[in-house]
Amino acid sequence: MPADFLHFVRHGEVANPEGILYGRLEGFGLSPRGHEMAKRSADVLATRPITKILSSPLQRAVESATPLATQLKLEIEIDERLLEGLNDFEGSAMSFGRLFREPSVWKKLYNPWKPSWGEPYREISQRVMALAEDAWNSVDEGEVVLVSHQVVIWILHRSIAGIPLPHLPHQRRCSLSSITTVKKVADRWKEESYREPAADLLEDAIDLGAV
Repeated sequence: MPADFLHFVRHGEVANPEGILYGRLEGFGLSPRGHEMAKRSADVLATRPITKILSSPLQRAVESATPLATQLKLEIEIDERLLEGLNDFEGSAMSFGRLFREPSVWKKLYNPWKPSWGEPYREISQRVMALAEDAWNSVDEGEVVLVSHQVVIWILHRSIAGIPLPHLPHQRRCSLSSITTVKKVADRWKEESYREPAADLLEDAIDLGAV
């Protein structure tokens, strides 16, 4: 038998006082509030029959996976298919004002539907759906947790829902430390639920990791 459910968990708030679009950059770990967010998600999932935990290799994701791994005494397995999407603006302090002031940036914005500034949504879909299939079949029973990033989880959602992948980044329903749960019914993927265990911590949180 394969898994019963897959739980895709977004990382918690990152310590990022300068407002850097950190993307795949190293050295960006969770803030104190981010650690609390991660604990909230862990407390929800610790009540489930979790048998495996996978994580993006980035520091913020591994730190977000750690509270649950500690509670359940499970190892965190790294899978690069959970990585943040590639982004040409990585390392910059992004703002809409800057986009309009710098002509050198305009040429990267010509196709928001691909998107022209980063990893194509189609390629993100291919890697995350392949990973979902592998994770689903990697255990004989129980549930699998996969800690990842906003664009990856949102593309998973759109792929499963059968809606076009292009979207406006600010309209993603994938808050910090949220849990998107999916399962496979016959040969079709289905989204089971979406939860925000850290909803009360979101109002003042900094969330500038990617576009």
